[in-house]
Amino acid sequence: MTTPSGLAPRRTAPWVPAPAYFGISAIFHYLGPAFAVLLFARVDVLGVAWLRIASAAVMFAVWRRPWRLIRRLKPEQRWVLLGLGVVLAAMNATFYLAIARLPLATVGAIEFLGTIVLAAIGVRNGRNVIALVLAVGGVVALTDIQLAGEPFGFVFAFVNCALFMLYVVLGHRIANTGAGLSGIDQLGAAMLIAAVVATPLCIGAAAPAFTSPAALLAGASVGICSSVIPYVTDQLAMARLRRDTFALMLSILPAVATVIGIVVLTQVPTIQELTGIALIAGGVSVHKEPRESKEN
Repeated sequence: MTTPSGLAPRRTAPWVPAPAYFGISAIFHYLGPAFAVLLFARVDVLGVAWLRIASAAVMFAVWRRPWRLIRRLKPEQRWVLLGLGVVLAAMNATFYLAIARLPLATVGAIEFLGTIVLAAIGVRNGRNVIALVLAVGGVVALTDIQLAGEPFGFVFAFVNCALFMLYVVLGHRIANTGAGLSGIDQLGAAMLIAAVVATPLCIGAAAPAFTSPAALLAGASVGICSSVIPYVTDQLAMARLRRDTFALMLSILPAVATVIGIVVLTQVPTIQELTGIALIAGGVSVHKEPRESKEN
């Protein structure tokens, strides 16, 4: 039995708040890519992106068998899944091309810029305006952009930013499809589409991993950490939060990226970056979800 959003009835875990799902997503959203950066020394960037997408697709196929829901979808819903699949493939590739050239915290900050637009669309009270201002200030402080250094890195980062905004829009739509359709099953179908889209473009770069069991295992781990755990918890959060509320909560991602960059990649932040983290944390703490936010 499922709710209209495709989730199990709330009574199965009424004590789990939606922000808890988001917190898990935020951690794994950058923990997986941090491990991917370490794998770049053995496998080409696009090859690691393919390993991430393909391993996630296999996991969803075994776990959810998402092809079973295709017949139940309306034509417009199928187009949404197709669009999400293409977005996932392109977003993962451009994100890895960006973090191969720029610090994880910088890419994380740029990635957030698109969500400012989504959050601004739904701001309806003074408290959320203050939260948004603080979050934007934090992103500005974290993003010390000097295009002369790595111009292509910033190009990929901003393309990823636009794609991430599309991911939030399309992901929120499938999370709230209704009619008993599971958002997670639809996500699995979209990931299969992403694997089909990415394979002809990226599989050649992944070839060196096929002769190294350790590299294959590492790539699969990156896929689980980057595309299974965070995307599933995103669905669980999106089904219970308004899109603008979810988008504003994403402002914590640059701070998470900075912390993981320090711990995993020893990318030590400056005072300016730490100031940005504090502003973003303040914005998230000030933000208040409207009462009607459980409706969509």
